[in-house]
Amino acid sequence: MDTFYHILKLLAGIGLFLFAMYLLEESLKNLSGRSFKLFLQRITKNAIGAVTGGAIVTGILQSSSMVSFMVLAFVGAGVFTMRNAMAIILGANLGTTLDSWIVATLGFNMDIEVVSYPAVCMGGLLLILFGSRKTYKYISYFLFGFGLLFIGLSFMKTAMEAQVKVFDFSQYTAMSLAVFLLIGFIITVLVQSSSVTMALALSAIHVGAISLPIAAAIVLGSQTGTTIKIMLGAIGGNASKKRIVLGNFLFNIFVTFFAYLLLSPILFLITEQFNVKDPLIGLVLFSTIINLFSIIIFLPLLDQFTHFLERFFKESDGSVTAFIKHASIAEPITALDLFKRESNYFIHNSMLFNLELFKIDTNYITKNSDYISINEKKKFFIKTKEEKYNFLKQLQGELHLFYLELRPKLQSEQYSDINQLISAVRSSMHSVKSVKDIGTNITNLRHSSKDIKYNFFIHNRQETQALYHQFNALINQEMPSTFDNLQYVFNSIENNYTSALNNFYSEAQNTTLEKIDITTIINFNRELFTSNKAMLMAVKDFLLKEKQAQEFNEVPVYKT
Repeated sequence: MDTFYHILKLLAGIGLFLFAMYLLEESLKNLSGRSFKLFLQRITKNAIGAVTGGAIVTGILQSSSMVSFMVLAFVGAGVFTMRNAMAIILGANLGTTLDSWIVATLGFNMDIEVVSYPAVCMGGLLLILFGSRKTYKYISYFLFGFGLLFIGLSFMKTAMEAQVKVFDFSQYTAMSLAVFLLIGFIITVLVQSSSVTMALALSAIHVGAISLPIAAAIVLGSQTGTTIKIMLGAIGGNASKKRIVLGNFLFNIFVTFFAYLLLSPILFLITEQFNVKDPLIGLVLFSTIINLFSIIIFLPLLDQFTHFLERFFKESDGSVTAFIKHASIAEPITALDLFKRESNYFIHNSMLFNLELFKIDTNYITKNSDYISINEKKKFFIKTKEEKYNFLKQLQGELHLFYLELRPKLQSEQYSDINQLISAVRSSMHSVKSVKDIGTNITNLRHSSKDIKYNFFIHNRQETQALYHQFNALINQEMPSTFDNLQYVFNSIENNYTSALNNFYSEAQNTTLEKIDITTIINFNRELFTSNKAMLMAVKDFLLKEKQAQEFNEVPVYKT
C-alpha cells in the first residue's frame, strides 16, 4: 500500500511540475508579447547569432518545444532560412539546461519551500484581486508557476526518498545503460517535457536510487524523446518544416548516440578532472557539456547539413498562401504576425491585378517589393486575368478560414487587430471584383475610335496611376498614415469621380453618342469609384487601429 501511495505522490509531483512549466511558459510568453519573436528575427542574421538567440529565448521561456514551434512557423512562412532555423534549435537545446541548473542548485540544496509557498500565496491573491488586468494576471501565473515548480519537485523528491526505504533499487543497477536510455526516451515521450525527465533523474540520484551513469543515460534518452512533440507539429506542414523536424531529429539522434558511446569518458572528465563530487551538479553539467559540444561540432557543418536535408520532401501543397499556410494557432501571437504579412501580400497582389487591367506599369510597386520572389515561385506574373482573379479568391478564402481558426485563440484585446486585417482583405477583394466587372468596359474604351470615350479612359487611367502611387506610399509607410492624408486621398477619389462625370456630360452635349456608350461610361465611372474607395478602405484598415479608422466607417461606398 505504501508503494502505491508513493507512486501516486510521484505522479502528483509530475503533474504539478508540468502545470508549473505551463504557467511559467504562458506568463512569460504573454508578458513578453512580440518581443521574443522580434528579438529572434533581429538576431538570426547569422548562425552564431541564431544559436545565441535560441539559447537566450529558451533560457528565459524554459521551453525548447515552444521555441521550436515558433521556428517552425517562421520557416513555414519563409521568414527564417533553414540554416538559421537549425542554428536556433541548436541554441534552444543548450538554453533548456538553465532550468536544470536552477532545480539542481536550489531545489535540492536549500529549503526552497520557504520561497515557493509565499509565491503561490502571492500568485493567488494577485489573481483574485487583479485578475481582470492582463499584466497582473500573468504575473500571478508566473508566481504560481514558480511556486508549484518546486512544490512538485518536493513531491517527487519525498516520494523517491520514501520509496528507497521500502524498495531495493540495487537489483536494477546491473542492467545495461541502453535500457535506461530507452526509459528516458519513453518518459519524455509520455510527459512531453525533457525538464520533467531531468527533474525525475535528479530526484532519483539525490536519494541514491540510481547512480550518475544511469541518470546520465536517462537524460540522454530525453534528448531524442522531446523531438516527437515537434514531429507532430509538422504533420501537414510544408517541405521546409518537415526538413527542419528531420534535421532536429537527426541532430538529437547523433548527440544521443555519440554521447552514449563517450559516456564514461565524459563522466570521468566531470568527476575526476573537474572534481565535481555532487552528482546533482555532475548530471546537469553533463547535459550542458553534450549540448555545448554538439553546437561546436555542428555549427561549422550547418551549410552541408541543410543541403543534405534539402534532398528530402517535395512541395505538393495546393494552398496559395505565402505566410500562414503552416503557421500554428498554438502560437497565436506569431500566427497573428504572419496573418498580417499575408494580408499585406493579398493587398499587394490586388493592386497589381487592378493596375494590370488598366495596362498601367506596375514597376513602381514591384521594384522594392519583398513579394517578387514569392510571386515568381507561384507563377503569378504569367497567369491569365481569370487565373489571377481565381488565385485572389482562393487566397481570400484561406485567409478567412485561418481567421476563423485563429480568432478564438487570441486575447480579447487582439480581436480588433485581426478584425481590421480581415476587413482590409474583404475591401481589397471588393476593389478587385469591381475592376474585374468593368474589364470589358476598359477594353471597349481603350480601343474606341471615338475621342470622347478614349480620352475618358486615358484620363481615368492617369488618375488611377497617381492614386495607386499614393496607396503604395501609404502601405510602405513612405507617406504617414494620418487621418489628414487618408482624407486627402479620399477627397481626390471623390473629386475625380465628380469631375470626370461632369466633364463627360459637358462633352457629350456636343457629340453624337449611342445610348449604350453613355451607359458604359457611367457604369465604368461608378465601378471605378467603388473600386478605388474599397482599396482606400483596405489600406486604411490595414494601417490603422480600430478606433483610429472608425471615422471613415460611415463614408458611403459609392455615389450614383
